[in-house]
Order: sequence, then C-alpha cells, then structure tokens
Amino acid sequence: MTAPEAVAAAADAPPLTWLYVPGDRPETVAKALGCGADVVIVDLEDAVAPDRKAYARAATAELLADPVTASPDAVPVHVRVHGEDDIRALTGLPGLSGLRLPKITHAVSVHHVAAVAPGVPLYPLLESALAVEHAYSIASAHHDVRGIALGEADLRADLGVREDFGLDFARSRLVVAARAAALPPPAQSVFPDVRDLDGLWTSCVRGRGLGLLGRAAIHPRQLEVIERAFRPTAREVEEAAEIIAASEVDAGALALPDGRFVDAAVVASARRTLAIAGRA
Repeated sequence: MTAPEAVAAAADAPPLTWLYVPGDRPETVAKALGCGADVVIVDLEDAVAPDRKAYARAATAELLADPVTASPDAVPVHVRVHGEDDIRALTGLPGLSGLRLPKITHAVSVHHVAAVAPGVPLYPLLESALAVEHAYSIASAHHDVRGIALGEADLRADLGVREDFGLDFARSRLVVAARAAALPPPAQSVFPDVRDLDGLWTSCVRGRGLGLLGRAAIHPRQLEVIERAFRPTAREVEEAAEIIAASEVDAGALALPDGRFVDAAVVASARRTLAIAGRA
C-alpha cells in the first residue's frame, strides 16, 4: 500500500478501541481523551453511584458543550446513558458523537430514543437472553442505529454462564444480526481484569475469530493489546491487496491463481482489511 493509499484507508478505518470512563470524574475523562483510544465512552450508568448521577450528567454536558470536544479532529465521545433525563440533557450538544443505550430488549425502545434524540447515532447494548433473541430487530430498528454490542456482565448473569466460551453463541448471533442489518461488526465487550494482559490477548483472538471487530476497554493499558490483536497481519494485508488488484482487472466473480474464489463480499472484506491496516 502506498503512502497516499494508507492515508485514505486510515480515514475510512473502523474504530478498534473504545475506552469507558466514569462520567463523574471529569479529570479522568480529560486524561482519557488523550490516551489514544479511537472512541471515549463516558459512562453515566453502571460506573456512577446513584447519588452522583446528576453531577455526572452536568459534567458530561459541560464537556460536550466545549468547542474543543466538538472540533473535527477531536476524539469522538459517546455517552452510555442511564435514562431519558440523560438523553434529553445531552442531545444537541456539539461534542456528542453517539449514545450507547444499555439494557435494550426490544426495537420499540430504540424508536423511543430516536424520537427523543433525532439524528444522534445510537448504539444499543444487548444484555439479556431476550435481547439476544431480538438482535436483528434491534439492529434494524432505526436508521440512527450505527452499531450494536453485548453487555456481557449482565448477560453472563442472566444466562448463568461461568466460562467465557458460554457466550460464544450470543457473540456470533450479534455478528450475524449486525451484518444482516448492514451495520459494522460488533466490538467485543470489556475484559474485566485490567492486569491480565495475556488473558486479554487470548480473549481478543477468540473474539476476532468469531467475527467481532475491536473491543471496549476499561483501562488505557488494555488499548495496545486490543489494537494489536485486531490489526491485520502482514500476510492478511498482502492477501487483501491481491484481491483488490484482481477485482480492479475483472469486476465480476473470479478465481485467483491459488484457487481462492473472489466475489463482491470478499472484495468488501479485503477493503476493510486494508482500511484497518492503514490506521498506522
């Protein structure tokens, strides 16, 4: 990939790292915005105690009203809201790049939020068995839905699952639902042990194998591992470049010299691979 091609690809690259930070700690949020995450998620839900939620909402509104946060080259800021009061307080602020909606179980909840916050990108979080069963209807509920993800801590409790592989079906279900709704591949849910970077790596590799793309983090030290785990290998980049080159010669379905079959879906996947590789 040439330097201009890499720059163009990087501009279209999907995010790989999403860093959660408590909304009632403005100084921590400020640090998070400079730590290298692709997206910072200000959490007004589980990370904030009930008696601190009003303060967290006000602090987040102040952040999102700041012209620096709203500048084109600023890190996108999403907010995981706690309820409709948060949604109404934050909608329309220039620094808001998306709302993450916890505990969504039905498409009707998405429609309600879309009516309250028109035009704001929405990211429903599916955290129960019922939500997973409704994954496609939630993913396709409204044109403002830009992505879906699991809330694995609550889902694990709902299902009574102890081992990590017990969530693989739900993860795959979300990957299929997102693709069917023409959404980006879901990002993997957080890895709770911020000290176990080897475990994080192993878990990311497993998630990538299931079709997930990128991951949410709860500490900056996790970001580099996530980035490395989901970035294409040199061989994957080489194969993607071969596919793109072949598609530019023949726009229809074709077979490469090594026998691989290439069609439009394979070409689209190759372009995404090059876009992620171009982030460097």
